[in-house]
Amino acid sequence: MNILQLNSSARRVQDGQGSYSSRLATELVEGLKKTADAKGALTVRDLGLDPHPAMDEAALGALFTPADKRSAEQAERVAANDALIAELFAHDAIVIATPMINFGVPTQLKNWIDAVARAGTTFSYGATGPVGLVTGKKVYVVVATGGVHRNQATDGITPYLRTVLGFLGMTNIEFIYAEGLAMGPEAEAAGVAGARAQIAELIGAVAA
Repeated sequence: MNILQLNSSARRVQDGQGSYSSRLATELVEGLKKTADAKGALTVRDLGLDPHPAMDEAALGALFTPADKRSAEQAERVAANDALIAELFAHDAIVIATPMINFGVPTQLKNWIDAVARAGTTFSYGATGPVGLVTGKKVYVVVATGGVHRNQATDGITPYLRTVLGFLGMTNIEFIYAEGLAMGPEAEAAGVAGARAQIAELIGAVAA
């Protein structure tokens, strides 16, 4: 199993502190590695530390310019997106770590999604509608929130990621929630414990 871990929090992880989503995603990955082929590759892409540029007018211009007519700057911009797409296809399991920012995913993760969502490459349109081309992937999403939003109208992460990842062909998705992290020490501890219990259950299912 080749695993791609995408950390999207702007907070660093140092000495066991910092981003909860990134730390819990790492715990999940460590568990998955124990159940998978030891020869499988692990790639960790920290979108907070090394953010991908936004999809601006220059990026759109580069994408819609024929390859043989692109400037050096345009070719470089498209190549950066190509690298992320190739990385996505090369891995069997995708672990996404995301905090909730204003009820949605952070800009860093949205920019990655905009980069890998490309017509004709990761999805296409057929006679009956869109067809996702990124198939055969198992996706785990670790969500860290200051409040409690799961199954509430305020949860803008779960439905969005189910929709956009499914659009690309990734429909086998598990969500892990660490909730109430800003609601006091007891709620914080309970939120982390709940997420770790979910991780243990998922690892157990993979190992079974």
